[in-house]
Parts: sequence; C-alpha cells; structure tokens
Amino acid sequence: MSSSPYQESYDLSINEPENFWALAAQKVHWYNEWDKVLDDSGDHYKWFVGGCMNTCYNALDLHIHNNRGDQLALIYDSPVTDTKKKYTYRQLRDRVAKVAGILTNKGVVKGDRVVIYMPMMAEAVIAMLACARIGAIHSVVFGGFAAHELATRIEDAKPRVVISASCGIEVSNIIPYKPILDEAIKQSSHKPTTCLIWQRPQYKANMLPWRDIDWESEEEKTKGVDCVPVLATDPLYILYTSGTTGSPKGVIRSNGGHSVAMKWSMDNIYNAKPGDVFFAASDVGWVVGHSYIVYGPLMNGCTTIVYEGKPVRTPNPAAFWRIVDEYKVNVLFSAPTAFRAIRREDSKGELIKKYNLDSLKAIFVAGERCDSDTLKWIMKVTKKIVVDNWWQTETGWAIVANPLGLEEMPIKPGSPTKPMPGFNLKVLDENGKELGAGKKGALCLKLPLPPACLMGIWENDERYRKGYLDHFKGYYLTGDTGYIDKDGYVYVLGRMDGIINVAGHRLSTGEMEEIISKHPDIAECAVIGVNDDLKGEVPMGFIVLKQGIERDHRGIVDGAIALIRQEIGAVASFKLACVVNALPKTRSGKILRKSLKELADGVECKIPATIEDPSVLDHCKEVIATLGYPIIKEKK
Repeated sequence: MSSSPYQESYDLSINEPENFWALAAQKVHWYNEWDKVLDDSGDHYKWFVGGCMNTCYNALDLHIHNNRGDQLALIYDSPVTDTKKKYTYRQLRDRVAKVAGILTNKGVVKGDRVVIYMPMMAEAVIAMLACARIGAIHSVVFGGFAAHELATRIEDAKPRVVISASCGIEVSNIIPYKPILDEAIKQSSHKPTTCLIWQRPQYKANMLPWRDIDWESEEEKTKGVDCVPVLATDPLYILYTSGTTGSPKGVIRSNGGHSVAMKWSMDNIYNAKPGDVFFAASDVGWVVGHSYIVYGPLMNGCTTIVYEGKPVRTPNPAAFWRIVDEYKVNVLFSAPTAFRAIRREDSKGELIKKYNLDSLKAIFVAGERCDSDTLKWIMKVTKKIVVDNWWQTETGWAIVANPLGLEEMPIKPGSPTKPMPGFNLKVLDENGKELGAGKKGALCLKLPLPPACLMGIWENDERYRKGYLDHFKGYYLTGDTGYIDKDGYVYVLGRMDGIINVAGHRLSTGEMEEIISKHPDIAECAVIGVNDDLKGEVPMGFIVLKQGIERDHRGIVDGAIALIRQEIGAVASFKLACVVNALPKTRSGKILRKSLKELADGVECKIPATIEDPSVLDHCKEVIATLGYPIIKEKK
C-alpha cells in the first residue's frame, strides 16, 4: 500500500530532519546559505547555522523583486473607527522602510530591542516589519495591558525605543495608551531613550519633548532604509506568554527557522497560495497575530487583513461574514471562543445567510481546545471545512493540524488531527515511559524541535531548561495532557494542571467540558477542581447558556450532571454546577480556570492583567457563594 503525501512528509521530517528542512528552506530568500542545517549539540537547537537572510525582505521586498509590487498586501478594516485602508506590497514596503529609517536615526541597531504597544491597526504591522528590516528585536505587548505588566516587559527586554499609539478602542470605549505607557516607564528601572507615538484622532496624547516623537510628522521627513542582513540564528522577536503572573517569560524566535516554517505552514497546512486573502481574526499581541496576520501571509505573497473589531458588537455577530464577503477571503482563522460568541447571539446562523461565502476555502480554529459541538456548529452554518489546530506561543506554529495543502484528512470532531512534520509527538506516563494508543498522559515532543520553535527564554536559560526540558530527558514538555488514538489522531484534554484527583481517580476537566458542551442549551462551559474534605478534589462546572434559553436553570444543570454520569460515571463525582452570565477570559479568549479555582477555594485571587472583563469574575464569585463555596471553617 502506497504511503500518503502527509505520511511521506512526516516520516521524512522525523527520520531525515536536515534533508526535509533544507528542501523547505529553498522557498526562502537567503543572502548566503547555511553551513549546517541543524546544530543539536546543546539545549538550544539551532537551525540553518551560518545562513544569512532578512525576514522583512522575505515578507515585502522579495515580492516587489518578483514583479508583485502592485498586488494588495494589507487591508485595514476598523469598524470601531469606521476606517478602511488598503496597501500594495510596494506601498507597505515604502512605509516600513521609512519607519525603519526613523528607528535607525534614533540609534537603533541590529540586536537592539523595541517594545511595540499598539492597537490593531496597520501601523502595528508596519512597526514590527520595520524592526525586522534593520535586525532589531521587537517585543509586542498587547495593547491596553496595565502599566505594571507593560513595565515588567520593558524591564525584562530593555528596549532602546518604545512604539505606541495615543489610544486603543474597545468596541466604543476609548482607552488612552500614552498615560499607561508613561506610568510603565516610571515604574521600570530601564528607561527607553525614545517613544515613537502615532496620534489617533480619537484621543490626542500629551507628548514629553525630551523623549516622545510624533510618528506621522517624523515619517514624512525620513528616507527609507534597506534591509540589514542577519544570521538565521539571530532573534527576530521576543513574545511574552499570555497569562503571565510574576516575572514575564519571553519566548525568543529566530529569523531563519521561523521564515522556513511560516512558508511551509502557509503552503501545506493552510493551503494559502500567493494572491489569496488570509484573515486571521486575532491580535498582533498574540502569537497567532505574529505568525498569521503578519509574517506567514506576507512571506507567502497573500493579502492579510488587520481587523480592529470584535466577532460580535462591532456592530453584530455577522462581522466575520461581512469581511469574508467584502474582501473575498479564502482562509479564515480565529479562536473557538470567537465562534462561541457568534453562536450565542445567532445560534441558527440567520445573519450568515445575508453574505456570500463562496470564496472561503476553509476555516481554522486554534488558541484553546475546540469542543466538538462548536466545531460541528461552524461546519453546519458555513458549510465549510473547519480545521482545529493545536499549538503554543512557544512553538510559533501548529504542532497538530490537518494539512490541507498536502492532503485533506477525515475530520474527527474533538481532535485537531495529526502531528505536523518535525513534531515528534509522544504520550508519556509519570515516569517518562511512552504510552500506547488511547492511553492518556503528558503530551511531549521528542527533541529536536522543528524550525520556528522557541530558541529559549529571554535572558533566562535556567527557566527555559526547568520549564520545558528537565521534566523528561530528551523531550520538550508541552504542559498539556491527551492521547493519540489507533489512527494517529491526537486528542488534547487540557493543561496538566487540568487533571484533578477525585478520591484517587485521575480525571480530565477538559474531557468533562467536552461532554457538557453536547447539551443543546449550553453555549460554553468550564470545569475546575475544588478542594473537598472527603475526596481531595471534586469537579465544579460553570455553564453559559445560549442566548434566548429561558428554561429553568436547575433542569439544565441536572442535564449536564446526567451527561457526565452517563459518559464518565459516578466516579467523576460531578454534582456541583452553576449557570453564569459569562466565563472570565483573557483578551485572546483563554478561560481563566485558575482564577475560578482560587475563588472557589477561598485563596487570594490575583486578577490577571490579560483579563478581558474583571466584572465577570465578581459575578462568578457571587454564584460560587450560592453553592456554599468557598468552605470557610470558622474557628471556635
């Protein structure tokens, strides 16, 4: 029996990684090629050692050189400011070259860091590419992060320059960024020499003449600069992992390996061709934004969309469908939480009928586990293939996906399909022993990691080794649990701390969430483990109903409890559940289960800087109290 295109690629990438990635690297422009494809002599796996290239050249100049300069590169669509702008590759390159010139004039050289603190606007992309153009290392901090969080990142990265905008806009609320930036610099012992500020008409920032400069007027008088050749192993960017508490953890991405993996993934996973329109409904502050708003689509000669809005409320749950229709989008990529929000407000998909989605080839979801029910709903209302993929900030691209450009594999709802080339995924038990098909354990990647995965943690090698490499020798610890079935399909059940111990039985809260999501009245849910005197831990469920559901809440909760009992059994001890208005989430859509657990256990709940709406936690706290938690034992 002949091997499939996927299997051939995968086997080659595992058995002959150097040959596989050397072939993939032919699609990238190099000033001079590498001396060695892979150096695996230490903890840091270095790809394309000695190779010399420039990421910005690959994203912009190369297409102009190949006579594609007049093709559309970027569409900026902002319902919150009622603005739409389009840039060809040449227009985008010219602006990027000028902003790179501003940075050069301010003393920024190869290897210097630049912090970017901006909303979702074209200038955020331009700032990133301008850094890459001159070999500066950018660190994008999610726009609107609190001053303390921004300060810790400035402290850690030590940027020469900070690039920001006067404000961001959340639906209709104006959030002044400049006062946050000023306070962050005040708090940080490291002081950047320059702040480059884009003044938005919605809010004019006060400028400090000794430090702040106006981006627009500076760009008008600056000449563009050429790309600076960098080594493949030089850092492209630092990205601090979302949800960080305490000291931030800066993931470092290299230039060369990143470019090779981005090109490979665009062709083979997303099946996006030059000229295709790619819409990643994320934010440049997250890894999805780095990989699939900025670098991946532009390197592959696609048109990328920068959307400053929400999946709902800007102005309604048809926002994504309007963009697909208006710009003839070929690939849509977003987090499952966005589609759950759309479904909650338009469960029958009535609004979708007003728009033509013929251009759309596929929809991709990532960022958190996509429950089967949500996946099936998206397929039902769009009549499109929906591909779940699983990856992390640390990896930079999909560990597990369905590679539509290689071959479209049958979809199994609940599974993001199979490991991608280069990712030698194994399931290990507590002693590091490899488990067979269907057995649940720690999902780990056998070293070496493929190109684009983290080079390390910025200025903290010990944390890199301790957090990822020391747990199981010869493996990278993903921190997630799951299993691989007999067909090679991967099932991700949640974080390792998502395993709770109920009277000696190890149970997955992710699996419980998957089961509860099957209930016809439930839009989404979260399950945590709470302390219990008798059983050590018991599960507690938080349920959000679909819009328009007015049935008795008790009946719905009883239905969810019955589903768990039916599929897992009485051993799960799932008896605690409540209906809440919304689940507390980060701005990237991750559910803050740790915060819910802290509330339920009565320990100090540190509100993460990444939270989208702190009032949701207050509501959940009130509801938890109605269940009799936290159990406060009064001292006699």
